[in-house]
Amino acid sequence: MPLLLKASNRHLLSSSSSSSIASMATCSSFCAQLPIPFRPVPISSSFPTNQPFKPFSAQASISPASDELFFMYKKKCLLYSPYLTKTFSVFADDGSPITVGFLGLGIMGSPMALNLIKSGCDVTVWNRTKSKCDPLISMGAKYKSSPEEVTAACDVTFAMLADPECAVEVACGNHGAVSGMGPGKGYVDVSTVDGGTSKLISGHIKASGASFLEAPVSGSKKPAEDGQLIFLTAGDKSLYETVSPFLDIMGKSRFYLGEVGNGAAMKLIVNMIMGSMMATFSEGLLLSEKVGLDPSVLVEVVSKGAISAPMYALKGPSMVKSLYPTAFPLKHQQKDMRLALGLAESVSQPTPISAAANELYKVAKSHGLSDSDFSAVIEALKGKVQS
Repeated sequence: MPLLLKASNRHLLSSSSSSSIASMATCSSFCAQLPIPFRPVPISSSFPTNQPFKPFSAQASISPASDELFFMYKKKCLLYSPYLTKTFSVFADDGSPITVGFLGLGIMGSPMALNLIKSGCDVTVWNRTKSKCDPLISMGAKYKSSPEEVTAACDVTFAMLADPECAVEVACGNHGAVSGMGPGKGYVDVSTVDGGTSKLISGHIKASGASFLEAPVSGSKKPAEDGQLIFLTAGDKSLYETVSPFLDIMGKSRFYLGEVGNGAAMKLIVNMIMGSMMATFSEGLLLSEKVGLDPSVLVEVVSKGAISAPMYALKGPSMVKSLYPTAFPLKHQQKDMRLALGLAESVSQPTPISAAANELYKVAKSHGLSDSDFSAVIEALKGKVQS
């Protein structure tokens, strides 16, 4: 069934009415970075016929100040301005909204869930520490006291947990998410875990008759707040299609990588590279200072050249001042390095540079920096120099 985007009571834009919109849908897996006033709204011409979820329509409610919904067409994305609209909600064909659950409201989960709420989605939340739910409840979220109650109440549930152990416990433990799952429901794990953990959770979810998608994210606190995450998905393709509008609210691009485990592997490799880059960058900052150069100038030089990376420009100035405001905890970076090295070992791939970087993160943890930003790994090098 074609999807419909309702512009107002008098204007109805159908995906079957324009070939340009149909072609736009085929390229909706990537949206270019956009100015803050605009958000991407994906449109798909149809859904797979064998998918267990009800087709839904995307409906945007209009502010009283304007009777029209103004669209822009740019780089094959359909955009709308929140200055002209109030909300963007996804509805089933029977007129009921697709209900969304969110488990885990830490540094990443909280802003992700908040973006869904701000976009008009019907969101139910849970967190071990209930007080972390309160700000979202004040913004309109519902609350349930266990993962089981959330999944039982929602069509699709997202989970953002700290590590593999937490991911398994929340999904499969006592009163876990699996207990509330069933046919027609979907579970999307956006945590960073190893492939074995993802496959374990997937097996339990599928045994309940529900569908599973792994969708770890590339990006930290600020991209999560800005809806600029990158989703690395794998698993049930029909669930991927179903939740794509929600992924596009929380992120700037998404990739479908096939079988469960591929998304986890891609995320671990990305974070392995990132961790190694940060360790080398730290060495460069300290070396520049040792030889009498201004490390702040080094940050600027690096940002202008071929090795420029947003991470250097973002983290460098604070690192020069020995400040490490937490966007991605160091303990999580070291966890991802450990899991990536395990992945490499499983296929006999040498990773000596990453292995050396991992040791630095372990030293930094031993210095009490686990909850600091991962850029605090530079302190491990300072300690070695001072010793």
